[in-house]
Amino acid sequence: MYEIILAIHNIIRWIALLLLVVVVVRSFIGWFSKREWSETDRKLGKFTTITLDVQLLLGLLLYIFFSSTTKAAFQDFGAAMQVNDLRYFAVDHALLMLLAFFFAHLGSALPKRVENSNVKFRRAAIWFTLALLLILAGMPWARPLLPGI
Repeated sequence: MYEIILAIHNIIRWIALLLLVVVVVRSFIGWFSKREWSETDRKLGKFTTITLDVQLLLGLLLYIFFSSTTKAAFQDFGAAMQVNDLRYFAVDHALLMLLAFFFAHLGSALPKRVENSNVKFRRAAIWFTLALLLILAGMPWARPLLPGI
């Protein structure tokens, strides 16, 4: 079960990353070109956060139930903090991804609270960019690009 969930989590990270890049680029273009906020902009933000919701769920399943790495880390948390790989997955990755999750949700929710399209794009650009940067910082780049490769 661990391998299946990890493979799905691994594949969806690329979808989430692609969606985030698209949303960030569209947000900055909309902000600086002063175009009108569209239904497509709203839907892209929504699809991005839904993808991150799925990632969070899969990540929590791995973190709490299936990962031997986090199980080992929680056996002796103090000692685990001295081992880079254990600390990374037990603390660093989890914290950065949770923050990115919340920032992306702010990027989707805050534009709804204003009428002005320029402000909508600015809010989306800021919060989705922060989410993207955190995901790039917290992504396990040493893992294979796709499962089995």
